[in-house]
Parts: sequence; C-alpha cells; structure tokens
Amino acid sequence: MDLFSLKGKNIAITGASSGFGHHFAGVLAAAGANVILGARRTDKIADRVADINASGGQALGVPLDVTVPDSCADFLRQAGEAFGPVDVLVNNAGVEAGAKTYSMIDEEDWDFVLDTNLKSVWRLSKMFTETVIKNKQPEGNIINVASISAFRTIKGQFPYAVSKAGLVKATEIMALEGARYGIRVNSLAPGYILTDVSRILLESERSDTFVKGIPMRRYGEFEDLDGPLLLLASDGSRYMTGSTIVVDGGHIVSEL
Repeated sequence: MDLFSLKGKNIAITGASSGFGHHFAGVLAAAGANVILGARRTDKIADRVADINASGGQALGVPLDVTVPDSCADFLRQAGEAFGPVDVLVNNAGVEAGAKTYSMIDEEDWDFVLDTNLKSVWRLSKMFTETVIKNKQPEGNIINVASISAFRTIKGQFPYAVSKAGLVKATEIMALEGARYGIRVNSLAPGYILTDVSRILLESERSDTFVKGIPMRRYGEFEDLDGPLLLLASDGSRYMTGSTIVVDGGHIVSEL
C-alpha cells in the first residue's frame, strides 16, 4: 500500500553498523527511503551502504559517535547535504554493561550506558528538531529503539534497563512537546531477538528456560520487526505519537 511507502523520505539511522540498525537500513531502503547510516565502525557501514546501493537503493555512510556532540551535528549535516532535509530519525544506537547488578557497576559503566542509550537520544532529537524548525519542514518523525527490559524487572540488567525505561518516558514527553512542531515521536521495544550477540545466550543450555517465558514459544527474528518499523516510519502511523510498540511474542504479559 502507498500508505506504507517511504519513497522520497530521508531517514537517518544511528548504530547502523550491525544488529537492528544494520537490518533496519535495508528494510527502509527497500521501501523507497534514502538512508543515512551512522556508526563508529566505518568499515561495517561502508559494506552495508555498498550492499544497499548495489540492490538499487540510495544509502550513505557517515562516521558517528553518538556520545560526541560535534559528531552528532556533523552526522545530521552530512545527511541533509546528501539527500535533503532528514524526515525521520531512528535513534537505534545502544550498549550494555554486561550482566551486572546496581552494586557491581561503577560510574564508568553507568556513564557509558546512559550517555549512549539515553543522553544521545536527547541530543540527536534536539538537533533534529532544531533542523526541522529551521528548514520550516511541515513535519518530522523520531523513532526510538527501546526494549522490553523497560517493562520487565530482571536481575543483572542494570543500568541497561534503567536507560530503556527512561527512553520510553522520554518518548512520551518528546511526543507531547514536539507536536507543536509537527514532530511525531514513537518507540519500538523488541523482546528477545536472535542477533549475533544474543545468540550465544539464547541458544545456550539455558535456552529452554528463556523460551518458556515467551507465550509464542519462540525467539524473535529481525524480520518480525519489519512491519512495526515500516508502520512507525511511514504515514501509516500519521496519527500516532507517544506510543511504544512492543514486539516480544507476548513476553511482557507472561507470568515468568
């Protein structure tokens, strides 16, 4: 349907060198968007850009460290110069501190996770909003990538869970405050998705225990996020703002 087409849309994606961001770039480009991939690992994004362009898409890779203000500003500037004003910002970059409790982490762990997962979202969203206002764009769209850890209380996910819970609340407040500028803000909260990193844990001997906590009795695949992502990025969600779409096979409604 044309409602979900992204033809002519310019979409900037952070943390695009691997995982969700790497996959999202291909999905959005296939739907017609011009995609700008940002990450620290420039060799990885260069490979992804080459793949997308070879498939008939339009992509650009830009070095990006979301914890550095100048890097963030340069990322959005280059994106605008390449394809025109950015229409959609996907705040995907995120890190973890390992399986640590609040009493195990130190200030470096806390700052590393919160600066990357939460502060950078505020910084980039602020810069994006300023650009939308400056360019007198009629609308803008921000998609934050959260996690079901924002809703479930599990040991050993501090401060990652705290950052994602903060991101969900930030999404709601940004939606309230951004509406006056025509900016919609929503978030996507994946559950247990099989990635190169999570596969080690989710396919270990503990796999049966983990999967029993998911009513649909399976882990998610990247492709399970495609529909919700396209909904949020397109006009299909034109009357949605402040929402968080959970994609977890029913995990957060289970008792386990």
